[in-house]
Amino acid sequence: MKILHSKMTTQELANCVGMAKQTINRWIREQNWVTEPIPGVKGGRARLIHITPEVRDFLSSTPKLRHLSLTLKAAEPDSFYHAQDKDPVWRQIQEVLGMMTPEEKQRLQLLLVREGLRGFLQQLNIAD
Repeated sequence: MKILHSKMTTQELANCVGMAKQTINRWIREQNWVTEPIPGVKGGRARLIHITPEVRDFLSSTPKLRHLSLTLKAAEPDSFYHAQDKDPVWRQIQEVLGMMTPEEKQRLQLLLVREGLRGFLQQLNIAD
């Protein structure tokens, strides 16, 4: 049984279903699958594919893949993401991140990796 996670790179999905990465990229365009950029990857071409029920249905209806047993495995419940959409602080953080340059985002990412959340909050002087 092959496992499809809630989000996968084109290479991960290609490996999972035994297809070429180029085929997956073509399906993304043709089927208008939902994708998002991978943070920290330059050029904006690296994407995560949201493995929605439509993606799963498409894969299971493809003649070459009908024999595969594909299981959707969500890393986290969907409600976790939707609850954040209503949070004004979360929306403001997203807006600020959207305005940052790629270099600023990379420096922030390095800070988070190095210091963790506690160190990040201390830097902002809002840690308990």
